[in-house]
Amino acid sequence: MPDVFINYRTGDGHQVATTIERALSTRFGSTRIYRASKSIPPGTPFDAHLIHGVRRSGVLLALIGDQWARHPSLQDTGDWVRREIEEAFLCDIRVIPVLIGRRTERPTKDDLPMSLTRLADCQSLRYDHQNDEYDLKHIGDALATLVPELAAADTQAPEEPEPSAQRNTMGDVHGTAVAGTVNGDIGSVKGAHGSVHIGPSNRTIHQSGAANYVEGTNESGIRQYFGQVPKGEDDGR
Repeated sequence: MPDVFINYRTGDGHQVATTIERALSTRFGSTRIYRASKSIPPGTPFDAHLIHGVRRSGVLLALIGDQWARHPSLQDTGDWVRREIEEAFLCDIRVIPVLIGRRTERPTKDDLPMSLTRLADCQSLRYDHQNDEYDLKHIGDALATLVPELAAADTQAPEEPEPSAQRNTMGDVHGTAVAGTVNGDIGSVKGAHGSVHIGPSNRTIHQSGAANYVEGTNESGIRQYFGQVPKGEDDGR
């Protein structure tokens, strides 16, 4: 099933259609991007294949050059560029105008046949060959955001950052604080009043002036004292 249908006029946007299709195919997979001259097998009736391709897509990209709205064929009800866009609107498929070149403006409703006036209100993207790399990436990023199936197949999706190590900090503690078992570095304890227990430990936190130090193994409890150390706590040191 194609997720993106590229709508273009032969002789007007054909080269840009090829460039965009190849970039998107490389990023998301060739079968997900529909371009008529690539996607219709030889000998296949193109009219039914085109309509079927539009109906099965998630997004239609309408490639619009600076003379696109003035092309006489656009006023013809049998024009395929027009029919593909009409079919997308009929099927409630998102249509994104892609403006070709720096100076191309989005068509106004007065420029368009009545059946295409909705196109004037559609938010557009832009492709300029002088800004090729950035514009192609921007188009691909927008499609990956809009179509979940494309996001899942995106070969240029940013990698998930590895989880960073966490460091626990305890603020003012009054009484006894229990912080679970310590595996690795012990975090900082600030403004403690009373005993501080951080999992199984035999370590005691002592304060001398403004400095703390830890003594013992981390097996049965960490205690912090301020001022004189109680009798018996320091025996055998």
